[in-house]
Amino acid sequence: MGTNFWELHRWRRMLFLAVVYTAVTSASFYLAYELRFDFLVPEAFQEDRLMSLWLVVGLKLVLLTVMRQLHALVGYFSVPDLKRIVFAMTAVLAILMLERMLPLEWVNTPRGVLLIDYVLSVAGLCTIRLGGRLYRERITLGQRLHDKVSVRSPLVIIGAGDAGASLARDFLNTPARGFRPVLFLDDNDAKRGQLIHGVPVVGRPELIGSLVKPYEITKAVIAMPSAPAKRIREVVALMTGAGLTVETLPALEELASGRVRASRVRPVEIQDLLGREQVDLDANAIHELVAGKVVMVTGAGGSIGSELCRQIIAHNPARLLMVEQAEGSLFYAERQLAELGAGASAVPLVADIMDAPRMQQIFARHRPAVVYHAAAHKHVYMMERQPAEAVHNNALGTRRLAQLAIEHGAEAFVLISTDKAINPTSVMGATKRLAELELQCLHALGGHQTKLMAVRFGNVLGSSGSVIPIFKEQIARGGPVTVTHPDVTRYFMTIPEAVGLVLQCSVQGNGGEIFVLDMGQPIKIVELARQMITLSGYRVGEDIEIKFTGLKPGEKLFEELQHHTEKHQPTQHPRIMRFVAENHAKPCRDLEELVPGLYAMENSAVKQLLKELVVEYTPHLD
Repeated sequence: MGTNFWELHRWRRMLFLAVVYTAVTSASFYLAYELRFDFLVPEAFQEDRLMSLWLVVGLKLVLLTVMRQLHALVGYFSVPDLKRIVFAMTAVLAILMLERMLPLEWVNTPRGVLLIDYVLSVAGLCTIRLGGRLYRERITLGQRLHDKVSVRSPLVIIGAGDAGASLARDFLNTPARGFRPVLFLDDNDAKRGQLIHGVPVVGRPELIGSLVKPYEITKAVIAMPSAPAKRIREVVALMTGAGLTVETLPALEELASGRVRASRVRPVEIQDLLGREQVDLDANAIHELVAGKVVMVTGAGGSIGSELCRQIIAHNPARLLMVEQAEGSLFYAERQLAELGAGASAVPLVADIMDAPRMQQIFARHRPAVVYHAAAHKHVYMMERQPAEAVHNNALGTRRLAQLAIEHGAEAFVLISTDKAINPTSVMGATKRLAELELQCLHALGGHQTKLMAVRFGNVLGSSGSVIPIFKEQIARGGPVTVTHPDVTRYFMTIPEAVGLVLQCSVQGNGGEIFVLDMGQPIKIVELARQMITLSGYRVGEDIEIKFTGLKPGEKLFEELQHHTEKHQPTQHPRIMRFVAENHAKPCRDLEELVPGLYAMENSAVKQLLKELVVEYTPHLD
């Protein structure tokens, strides 16, 4: 019943289009005679016109059908449809012209009439189709969205390139969105004075201050998806300084992939202002490491772990073991993979890496070839107050997991470390450094084929517990935004960038190395706070204050990239540095002997013990 209904509906639509096309092409042919003879068609040609009409119109319908124009939806018309209509009418003209040169006497239509008819037919058919599209976009769409507005707010578009032009066309074609582009601003002075879809390019973004009142602009959309972060910061400052609401387009890779349209504008995020160049990865090498193998990710529900899972699954592993102790986080991460169509390869495993029998069972059953160890206690101030737990989970947990990987013949074991492990002043950083030393110790002991390596990087934008979510919450509450010290700086990376480089490191390691990712220039946290307040539409110091609270125990003013005992070695990737320690062969103290007494010790005693194991550690003692 349903199939018959839709089939009948399709045939009705085709019949409707056939009638419309017949009317248009008939009128075009009839009017072509009138224009050719200045509306005084000789009597002899009037009879020829009526005799030829059925043949010409029938030929046009046949060619339009061949070009699948009877199957088209009237409300959708673009360049491909235009090409098909032009091709069909050109073919009809060629056939009729050829017939005029042959002594067949089928049609006695003058050549001038055929040329005029060709132009009128193309124009008429395109006008009908374009009218259908405009009706859908400007009337039907607005009614369906229940978003018809009587007043459309003036809008300025920053960037007069392809992205900006596409955005302007979308706003112009859909008045129901409530905004009307009134001008473009662009850094290219050569575009000044030109029109894009009828919207003028006025000049550079620096002119915005003199344009807001004359044009009554309330909103700006940045349509520069490939612009560097520095220029985006400058433009945002100009727009917000002029009192405008600022939005932006999706990232360039999102637009290029087709996942989103240029019209999907969104508020400017701090990631846009701190944006970094896109990372070029050796996808073939990563694919060779992962494809068809069992890969384990610990901490799979966290910010880094879940992104590792998303990128690994794209390389078709035989199975992806998602190890996570937090059931809720694991459920969410698995659901994300399922929505990507990769749920069949993902194996969610609720497990604590410190649960030795459970981890032994997982390794024995699944025998992972590659292990990415992202599970850790990472919050600096929290671990400062419970150092025994940090040592137990971060250092001993890493050693046990690496030993299991060696025992079960894994090819590679990759520890996700941190720049806080370099000359650490916090318990978290010291335990991560101890984890690195444990891997180097196991590598030096030899007797196995597992490549043991670590990857260090700085703060990850938007990860749980990072400053950006905290600042957002404080701004939403009306402030104040708390910063520990006016001079404190940190390195920042995006989550996809960090994870992509982690995968790249894993194919370059030979064992025993520590890789450090190029994190660009450090950023002052107070500047980060100021930018986030401004992006939220507030003024620093007037609407929302910044309050300095002082460095917490274990925090440093700045992070470092290299320990003095480590030698730098180049890699094949410009964004990755390799460091190899001079004393990595030194045997390690057995951490298992320390575990029974850890939780009975005072915090300062645990830190002193940690200082013995990590000599460069500077503890904050109670």
